[in-house]
Amino acid sequence: MTTTDQTGSTTWPELAEGLYGFLTGRGATIEYELDKLDILVPRDGADDAPRARWQLNGTVRIRTSETGR
Repeated sequence: MTTTDQTGSTTWPELAEGLYGFLTGRGATIEYELDKLDILVPRDGADDAPRARWQLNGTVRIRTSETGR
């Protein structure tokens, strides 16, 4: 289940967390494959902090699985 704010909208992280919980609760495996990944890394915790751009050329695979309840 995802949470919503007062406007009824859900953020992407909340949606992803809810989907992960739903699927893994049923013994599902989630697999991501990312090619040419760009990551903007903030210098500090401020919202307007300058960001460095990291580029990963190749493939990043993330596999998750969960068994039992």
